[in-house]
Amino acid sequence: MNNKKKKKKEHVPFRLNILFFVVFLLFSVLILRLGELQIVFGDDFKREIERTEDITVNNPVPRGKMFDRNGKIIVDNKPLNAITYTKYQQTTQKEMLETAGRLAKIIDMTGKKVPIRDKKDFWILTNPKPAKAKITEKEWASYKQKKLTDKQIYQLQLDRITEDDLKSISGEKLETLAIYRQFNSGYALTPQIVKNVNVTDKEYAIVSENLENLPGVDTTTDWERSYVFGDTLKSILGDVTTSESGIPKEQLQNYMARDYSRNDRVGKSYLELKYEDVLHGQKAKVKNVTDKTGHILSTEVVSEGKRGKDLVLTVDMDLQKKVEDIIEEEMWSAKQKPNTSLLDRAFVVLMDPHTGEVISLAGKQIGKDKKGHTVMNDFAGGNITTSYNVGSAVKGATILTGYKTGAIQPGSTQLDEPLRIASSPVMSSWRTFGRINDLRALQVSSNVYMWKTVIAMAGGQYRAGQPLPLDYSAFDTLRQSFSQFGLGTRTGIDLPNEMSGFPGPERTPGLLLFLAIGQYDTYTPIQLAQYVSTIANGGNRIQPHMVKEIREPEMENNELGPIVEEIQPKVLNRLDMKESWIKRVQEGFRMVMQVGDGTAVSHFKNKPYNPAGKTGTAQAFYYGSDKSKYGTPVMNLSLVSFAPADNPEVAMAVVVPWAYQGNSGPSLNNLIGKRVLDAYFDLKKERQAKEKNTTEQ
Repeated sequence: MNNKKKKKKEHVPFRLNILFFVVFLLFSVLILRLGELQIVFGDDFKREIERTEDITVNNPVPRGKMFDRNGKIIVDNKPLNAITYTKYQQTTQKEMLETAGRLAKIIDMTGKKVPIRDKKDFWILTNPKPAKAKITEKEWASYKQKKLTDKQIYQLQLDRITEDDLKSISGEKLETLAIYRQFNSGYALTPQIVKNVNVTDKEYAIVSENLENLPGVDTTTDWERSYVFGDTLKSILGDVTTSESGIPKEQLQNYMARDYSRNDRVGKSYLELKYEDVLHGQKAKVKNVTDKTGHILSTEVVSEGKRGKDLVLTVDMDLQKKVEDIIEEEMWSAKQKPNTSLLDRAFVVLMDPHTGEVISLAGKQIGKDKKGHTVMNDFAGGNITTSYNVGSAVKGATILTGYKTGAIQPGSTQLDEPLRIASSPVMSSWRTFGRINDLRALQVSSNVYMWKTVIAMAGGQYRAGQPLPLDYSAFDTLRQSFSQFGLGTRTGIDLPNEMSGFPGPERTPGLLLFLAIGQYDTYTPIQLAQYVSTIANGGNRIQPHMVKEIREPEMENNELGPIVEEIQPKVLNRLDMKESWIKRVQEGFRMVMQVGDGTAVSHFKNKPYNPAGKTGTAQAFYYGSDKSKYGTPVMNLSLVSFAPADNPEVAMAVVVPWAYQGNSGPSLNNLIGKRVLDAYFDLKKERQAKEKNTTEQ
């Protein structure tokens, strides 16, 4: 018995020893593992805990300004009070919502543009229990069984939100939503404009005083484009997107690849669009160092940023304003006369024929404002985006093509007589002139001389009462020649959306004759300006341009900055024609305006600036804004000119589509053209006198 007790006592310590040994082994393994982690992986854990991230944020800068050729500012940046929001990486939706609610109590924020979808999202976010109740128990069961996804549940909630539910989002709640949308529209650590329109001084001050209670919110100075000359040339200057609309969706990828932010303001039309890379400027770069939780540890300005470069335009804004006023006055006056109900637009281009600098690009269009009142709107863009039959203004190109093809020679005579072609109506000039040469044909605008020229060009021979077979390749010959002057082809002007006009699609003998007098293909006003400049300068087709110089931002003393690039004249092609031929057409153009019964003598005779030019009248059809009148026969008027005739310094094109109906009406092309050239040379004279007085003083 005693032996059994003794064995039992010896057995208990043995079990404890085994237990202690096992515990010892486990602790040994744990200690070894901890040692391994500390020694082998310690540095890695330390780096992970202390890990930081460098995030560089680009802050936009004001755009470059625009000046006219005389240094007068045209487009400026107007400073604005602005409220911004910067979302940090650790910021939650709840925190953003709370901040938006506090800000809504301070500022007025319209919610008119908030989409229905955003209202529904906001309702779900701010009404979690009612939103949950939109889902049936059966649907929740399916969700738990993974038969419905989160996305499907959320869509069911969206679909079941009623109009009454959304009516609860009004007043301050709607303002909170509008602000919350702005908070969410930017990237983390990138300041996002919340409000920059009509921010009152009171709002600005109160927000500034409460920044501690508005995490992420800040006050700053923003900008918007201002136009010193109002609507003058406004359509050509172009528009810029708002901070709310940001980059247009169709261009988003392109801009994002060029280091733009989604909400950057960019040029969306004409000069603002064409010169976006120049005007946009160099963004300020700020590097934020954050820890792994997203808290900012430090901020460093990498680069200060630089306002966009400035554009000096070729346009003379004083002259531009005068030209626009002349167009408006003459159009309103013409509208008081009969047969002008369809007249609704007119265009004028002034250009340096040697450099291609566009001195004035004016267009006006009659329309309706939002209240239904008749108004005159800027339509300068129509000079490059709309085209018309322009009539006899192109006859200079027809004569020169006749010389080149050998159809006529300088001094060649033709009998101006009614043409009687078999199976066709009688065709004639506006008056029968008898036997005339090429100069006389231009002077009095003989149609028959042009027709007989192109008949010879097409290998035909006119016989009264007989058919007129022609080689239709003459269409290609004439159009190819016209394109060397700039007619029927893009001029290359530094503006987007330039059109080339429309060539007539059919080919018949009669249509070839109409092509020769400008009554078949259509041309833009800027093409007419390039065409007459080519004749004026002796045969060089010069590329027109609106920008004269690109400069660094203006200096502190408001002087223009240093020149970055000066736009040089560019010759697109040289006419393959003798200099003497071009001089002969120049003389014919002078006779049109200054000699005998020239078609423009009554308006331009005895002008001190020695003008030369060619008028045009084309039978056409109306295709304007009133679709009910489509196809109505109308008369288009045009005028091309240059002055002085012996040493041209300015070239002009005037186009007045649908000027009148019937056989007669106001001579708007000549009335506008005369006043415009008068204004150009009068302004030049005034400036010379002022400059002389300044020098003498």
